Amino acid sequence: MSLHWESTVYAIIAFGVLYWLLSKYAFGPLLGIMEKRRLLVLEQMNSAEASRKQAEQQLEEQKLALQQARKEAYDIIEQAKLTSVKQADEIVQTAKSEANRVKENAVQDITSEKNKAIAALRSEVSGMSVQIASKIIEKQIDEKSQEQLVDQYLKEVGSK
Repeated sequence: MSLHWESTVYAIIAFGVLYWLLSKYAFGPLLGIMEKRRLLVLEQMNSAEASRKQAEQQLEEQKLALQQARKEAYDIIEQAKLTSVKQADEIVQTAKSEANRVKENAVQDITSEKNKAIAALRSEVSGMSVQIASKIIEKQIDEKSQEQLVDQYLKEVGSK
């Protein structure tokens, strides 16, 4: 095999011209497009990272808001419990007061009726005593008859 130096020189010159044409017309725009693509990918990665950070921040805010809402709900429930206990105590106290008032009124009514009954009994007993005394004076009877008369009047009083 023989090596021809002329064809090697032509091949090197052709390769040099081709490389110069490619670098002037093809490599420049191709590298520009690749650089634009690299910048676009870099921009999208930065945008995705910012979105991720924003999503994490929003997630933390939502967690805090949820904790705050739970705390407020717990506080509302506790306040409702306290209010219901207070109202129940007030109702019980009102019922006790009303019961005491009714009891006092009943005691007053009983005392009044008792006093009326005692007064009526006294007037009746005094009237009977006067009747007994008048009958004793009228009859001027002996002791045995007097006892029978008193027993008879006591039986009358007992039956009334």
